[in-house]
Amino acid sequence: MTEDIPMTLVSDTEAVAIDPAEFLPLSIDKSRLLAGESYAHFSPAPPKLPAPPSNTEDSDYLVLGVDEAGRGPVLGPMVYSAFYLPRKLHHSLLTKEYNFNDSKVLTPGVRANLMRILCTKGSSLYESCGWATKLLSARDISSGMMRPAAGGYNLNAQAMDATIELIRGVVEERKMNVREVYIDTVGNPASYQKKLEMVFPSLRITVAKKADSLYPCVSAASVVAKVTRDVALEVCYEVFEENGGEGDGWGSGYPSDSKCVGWLRNNMEPVFGWGNECRFSWGTAKEMIELKGGVKVDWPVDEDNTQLMDFLLAFGGTSKGPDQEVREWFGKKTTEVL
Repeated sequence: MTEDIPMTLVSDTEAVAIDPAEFLPLSIDKSRLLAGESYAHFSPAPPKLPAPPSNTEDSDYLVLGVDEAGRGPVLGPMVYSAFYLPRKLHHSLLTKEYNFNDSKVLTPGVRANLMRILCTKGSSLYESCGWATKLLSARDISSGMMRPAAGGYNLNAQAMDATIELIRGVVEERKMNVREVYIDTVGNPASYQKKLEMVFPSLRITVAKKADSLYPCVSAASVVAKVTRDVALEVCYEVFEENGGEGDGWGSGYPSDSKCVGWLRNNMEPVFGWGNECRFSWGTAKEMIELKGGVKVDWPVDEDNTQLMDFLLAFGGTSKGPDQEVREWFGKKTTEVL
């Protein structure tokens, strides 16, 4: 039984400090994070799962909650999380024993401690609960949103795909006996739920606003997502400092955070802006580049060479020949690590 901890209202745009040297969640893959990649992480199957599923309605099936952290920031990833456990433990374990709640209502220290316990072998959370995260990098979020209009991949579509990937990974790929799914949403719950029911017709899906304060498994998912994002930000900032960067932090990463805006303004490279930590599709970044000192670059285009490259890419074969030699004049693919 954990000690009851006072729950203080904490703004979602607060600046937090979780030291990665003291606690690095399993959901953090440093190499992929720093490379600007999006990736998913699935925890091992909980050791104390119920017996294999039966056809009876009263079997101890699993419930699963989904929530996200970092939808609005200009810096850092957006993280989706799924959290699942036996239905019979849904309330007793998460609310009575461990005091899970909407992550915004918990202090950073409480959130980090809950995540640490979840990752500790032998704890009742580790033994009975499973979880997964999908980290969508700032780079990939922006590249999707900034595609030409017809091929645009907006944030809602990216969020839907992340949710589907997590549920599918738990239910279909890892064969977990999930029957009920609860999801927090910022959009229209009815349309969101209908789309997911078409993808997962065998699941009982409930999509609701403020689900993170209504369903404990969603509260737990919100904690996992928030801690993962907070630590991801700290890891990225540590590398910034190691590479000679100076300052007193970049805050929460939200456009409403003056520390974040100040960091963007003071660390903008005139041509390339910022690194993989920045969402270039956000208005804050766009405005700063366009109006506050960004250098406009006009790349020369050789129409003859462009047309030739288009032709070769469309019709060129893989065998070595004259066409291959011409293509290699423009450069060739290499797997060498520089």
